[in-house]
Amino acid sequence: MRAYLARLGIDDPGAPSAAGLRALHRAQVERIPYEAIDIYLGDPPGIDPAESIARIGQGRGGYCYQLNGAFATLLTSLGYAVTWHIGGVHGDEQPVGATANHLALTVSGLPDEDSPDGTWFVDAGLGDALHDPLPLRTGVFRQGPFTFGLEPSTVVEGGWHFTHTADASFRGMDFGPVALGPEDFLAKHTELSTSPESGFVRTLSVQRRDEGGVDMVRGRHLIRFDADGKAKREIDSVDELVAILTGVFGLDLVGVDVDELWKRVLVDDQAYRERTAE
Repeated sequence: MRAYLARLGIDDPGAPSAAGLRALHRAQVERIPYEAIDIYLGDPPGIDPAESIARIGQGRGGYCYQLNGAFATLLTSLGYAVTWHIGGVHGDEQPVGATANHLALTVSGLPDEDSPDGTWFVDAGLGDALHDPLPLRTGVFRQGPFTFGLEPSTVVEGGWHFTHTADASFRGMDFGPVALGPEDFLAKHTELSTSPESGFVRTLSVQRRDEGGVDMVRGRHLIRFDADGKAKREIDSVDELVAILTGVFGLDLVGVDVDELWKRVLVDDQAYRERTAE
């Protein structure tokens, strides 16, 4: 885990504590981008945590199964009590239940004034959502420009429902059932990483959270979403795209065919413009 902790900028994580969990979570979402570049290029990586940890050590990120699987493994190795949960992210439609399109985490045994029972909702795999873990209790929580909600799920027995800020990348997520490991998500991972209908296959997607908001690449656009709202600009060249991915997001693009990536972005951007002009 040395390369992982080095990527997080943490030399000594200390014994498990609520403060330590916050520090690790912030470092994870600030330094390890939510990204699906390889999926977009047709070469999806697996979701075994060991593989994901190796990718992180090499300067890459991942999407929910990879980021949360790796983070859960790191936390467990540091002595935290982590539980994997089957989740279901949804848009404006009604909550969809635990569809396995998302891996969510909880950490227990860390009481403090915000979480008297010591249980926390932990999620480094939602892209533009959590900066800090949330106490697992009903409530409304403000983090930077975003307002989140937690309440008992109406569709997952004994589960929870997380709601996101309006105009974010998704509306909410139900979670509850305990997952045994990555095998519970393999079928959905295959679908999300290979189906022509998957947003990860159709659009370049990179996100990185910080205290003040989130930076995003969506297709050919760089977006900043913070207290001032959303600022969006078009990316004009492969060199600019590479500078953004390596600079803003801190990604190591060794092994990525950036010319092919840019070509694909341009083709999909043109197709999108033609669809929306009809």
